[in-house]
Amino acid sequence: MSTTTPQRVLLKLSGEALMGDDAFGINAEILGQTAQAVKDIVEKNIQVGLVVGGGNIFRGVNLSASGIERVTGDQMGMLATVMNGLALQDALKKIDVDARVMSALRIDGVCEHYSSRQAIQHLEAGKVVIFVAGTGNPLFTTDSAASLRAIEIQADLMIKATKVDGVYDADPVKNPNATKFTTLSYDETITRQLGVMDMTAVVLCREHNMPLQVLNMGKSGALLRAVMGQNEGTLIHA
Repeated sequence: MSTTTPQRVLLKLSGEALMGDDAFGINAEILGQTAQAVKDIVEKNIQVGLVVGGGNIFRGVNLSASGIERVTGDQMGMLATVMNGLALQDALKKIDVDARVMSALRIDGVCEHYSSRQAIQHLEAGKVVIFVAGTGNPLFTTDSAASLRAIEIQADLMIKATKVDGVYDADPVKNPNATKFTTLSYDETITRQLGVMDMTAVVLCREHNMPLQVLNMGKSGALLRAVMGQNEGTLIHA
């Protein structure tokens, strides 16, 4: 793992991570724990951008099976990420962390429209910036949006928060003998199709030399340990 503390990180959080053990929606306890984990690294003077998915509310890709056009479904999914972003902003403000929601879709009166220049200004002022509505375009995942935003805000590290504590050579839920990787190269991740993120997201990281760390957000202190350079999860780099 890197021994250098990053100055600016981009955290990718799935919508499903906000459900906890609930079947759908936002679990208040998990929301609070997530906000506190972010505050812990903000207090280390690390600038934090956050991309959140919307799968706990709505998954556009699943609607195509029910007859709704894919583009329309994806647009609905983008709006779900806005709801999650607003909830995270509220949770952060309740624990005295200034946060801004920036949307790739213009939703005046609800949140700011995304601008990389303005986002960097917010980050430099110590605000957490929550990026919502994906890339603003259908057919792209929030994983791809996270890689794009990490590159645009010139982050030092991108962190993918999952429900497992890193990348394995097989599904650890199905295979108890699966082996966890401590480090991986981008090329190996792509060649072995390890399913860390969608391939577009990984390729973007590779092309722009964006280090990617995969960890279990539900593991107490995992996020803080990762940004402080301790052995946590799996680090993917050149």
